[in-house]
Amino acid sequence: MAVYTDISETDLRAFLAQYDVGELTSYKGIAEGVENSNFLLHTTRDPLILTLYEKRVDAGDLPFFLGLMQHLAEKGLSCPLPLPRHDGRLTGELSGRPAALISFLEGMWLRKPEAAHCGQVGRALAELHLAAQDFSIRRPNALSLDGWLDLWAKAGPRADEVQEGLQAEISDELDHLSGHWPKDLPTGVIHADLFQDNVFFLGDRLSGLIDFYFACNDMLAYDVAICLNAWCFQPDGSYNFAKGAALLAGYQSVRPLSANEQAALPILARGSALRFFLTRLYDWQTTPEGALVVKKDPLEYLRKLRFHRAIVSPSEYGLEIAS
Repeated sequence: MAVYTDISETDLRAFLAQYDVGELTSYKGIAEGVENSNFLLHTTRDPLILTLYEKRVDAGDLPFFLGLMQHLAEKGLSCPLPLPRHDGRLTGELSGRPAALISFLEGMWLRKPEAAHCGQVGRALAELHLAAQDFSIRRPNALSLDGWLDLWAKAGPRADEVQEGLQAEISDELDHLSGHWPKDLPTGVIHADLFQDNVFFLGDRLSGLIDFYFACNDMLAYDVAICLNAWCFQPDGSYNFAKGAALLAGYQSVRPLSANEQAALPILARGSALRFFLTRLYDWQTTPEGALVVKKDPLEYLRKLRFHRAIVSPSEYGLEIAS
């Protein structure tokens, strides 16, 4: 979440008049995240989240994102719900951007998750994968190999400004992944961005998942690899084996990974680290000055990428492999 586009109270009140949500009492921007402009609204009824979809989000993808949240909620997964307007539509326009009102999900994201929390995340991810199996709309992953190459073409020429030798290292990495990326693993709808700030807890209990605006169709095990990167490293950059073991055990308690998926985890984790390095590098270079947004360090994911290069067996992530 972030704020790139400002809104006026007059325009916001006119926008809310298209919904049955009560009267506006206050609103404020939410600075976390990097993709859309988000605001927390308080009304005479319930708190709500207002999302303005910025230029990077294709308006044609909104039926997928919003429909997926509806579908998952109907299947019993705890996630925010898009609210319908009086005319039944799920989106309107505000400040020249497509916009939607989303229900407010109770809970807070954890700054210092423990292994037990990671176990719940793994379980919730597997539940999401199963719940979305019969979701009828498809959306290809725009941030897989071809997308990485496009990002690198834009961000690569200035990479050595961040760290000397980076341009050659990442070019070699892309060549390696292009030749070794799996093609025959189980696929389905993935969240693709299940970081700590997209998982809410009430106390020590997971209360729901948010921010489905990178969701797409891709390899399910790739989503697991993203979570290993997002949840199982310490602030000093070291891998936390106990967290990894808990996350993987939680996932497999609901949806066991196949032998091929298990064997592919190191290359998938390597690829997901590169994906977040590249988007962070691009955002670092292009985020406009004055935007109310927290820019994230791309080198964090370079360090993770280098860690995954040294992995020989998926058991090094804490995966229990049946003999």
